[in-house]
Amino acid sequence: MYERILHPTDGSEGSMAAADHAIELATHHGAALHTVYAVNPNVGPEAGVVGALEALEEAGREATEAVVERAEAAGVGTVEGSVASGRPYRVILDAVDDHDVDLVVMGTHGRTGLDRYLLGSVAEKVVRTCPVPVLTVRSPDEVE
Repeated sequence: MYERILHPTDGSEGSMAAADHAIELATHHGAALHTVYAVNPNVGPEAGVVGALEALEEAGREATEAVVERAEAAGVGTVEGSVASGRPYRVILDAVDDHDVDLVVMGTHGRTGLDRYLLGSVAEKVVRTCPVPVLTVRSPDEVE
């Protein structure tokens, strides 16, 4: 049913819970798994801080490598990770197109009210605009 699954990661606990679902689905369907980390240059450390962008890119490499290692250990045949720069929802949608993805499996942060309004919701934007099905996985601390 699924041949190519995309897992956007930010390295958080919620993202890793979603990775577990993505890995299980990839294993079950014999699908390839691609994980992507979006470095948003407009958020985070001040633009003038030397090394800030490099630090974000390194965090992205670590996050994607963690997912790749878990997937390989679980027996996923084809798995790769990448780090891309841009608005997270746009990076995800571009990865869907670039990798001809059948399914996106991503975590949610469960922000509500003012936090969601001010920070936006990447998962919501992806769900509303993605041309393929999106499975959202709640963070373990949201479930409690």
